[in-house]
Amino acid sequence: MLGKTKMIMIKKSFESIGRYLLFLKKVFRKPEKWRIFFRQFINESDKLILSSILLVGVISLFIGGVLVIQTASNLENPIIDKMYIGYMVRESLILEFCSTMVALILAGKMGSNISSEIGSMRITEQIDAMEMMGVNSPGFLVLPKIVATTLLSPLLMLLSLVLGLIGGYLVVDTTQIIPTASYITGIKAFYNGFYIFYSCFKMSLFCFMISSISAFNGYYAKGGSLGVGRSSTKAIVVTSILILLADLIVTQLMLY
Repeated sequence: MLGKTKMIMIKKSFESIGRYLLFLKKVFRKPEKWRIFFRQFINESDKLILSSILLVGVISLFIGGVLVIQTASNLENPIIDKMYIGYMVRESLILEFCSTMVALILAGKMGSNISSEIGSMRITEQIDAMEMMGVNSPGFLVLPKIVATTLLSPLLMLLSLVLGLIGGYLVVDTTQIIPTASYITGIKAFYNGFYIFYSCFKMSLFCFMISSISAFNGYYAKGGSLGVGRSSTKAIVVTSILILLADLIVTQLMLY
C-alpha cells in the first residue's frame, strides 16, 4: 500500500514537471505586440520590484546591525583584529543573506501576488476568454512578470547589500561595539568581485523560479476562491524548497 502511494506521488510529480515545462514553452513565445509587452513590463516592474524596496530595505538595515552585534560577541579574543568583524558581516551579506534570504522573503510577497492574481483570472474565466480570442494567455500574462523579476532583481540584491552595511555601520557608530575605522577597513578588505556576480546570478535565478512557479500554480488553479488560496500556498512552499535546493547546487558549482 505504501509503495503504491509513493508511485502515485512520483507520477504526479513528473506530470507536474511536464506541465510546467510545456507552460514555459507557451510563455516564451514571441510577443505579438512589443509595445504592449514593454508597457506591461514597466507595470510589472513597478508592482513586483519597486514595491518591494521598502520591505527589503528595512529588513536589510536591521539584519546588518544584528550581524555586527552577533559577530562582535563571538570575536572577543583581543588577538583577533576587529576589522574582521566588518569583513565577516560583508561576506555574510553578499554570499547568503542578500540573495537567498531576500529571495525567500520575496517568495512570500511576490509569489502570493502573482499566483493569486493569475488564479483569480482563471477562476473568473478571464483566461478562457483570452484563449477564445486567440491570445497566447501565458505569454501575455506571465512573460512580462518573469522578465521584470529576473532582470531587475539583482538591483534589490545590491540595495540589500548597501543597506545591510549601512545598518551595521549605524550600530557600530551608535554603540561603539568596535571602532568605526576598523569596521570600514573590514568591509573593504579582501574584496572579491566574483562574489557580487555570484550573488546577482543567484538572485536572478531565484526570482525566475518565484515568478514562473507562482504563475504556473495560479494558471492551473481550480476550485473557486479556495482553490486560489491553495495555489498561492503551494506556490510559496514549493518555491521556497526549490530556492534552497538551487542555492546548494549553484554554490557547489560556482564556488568549488
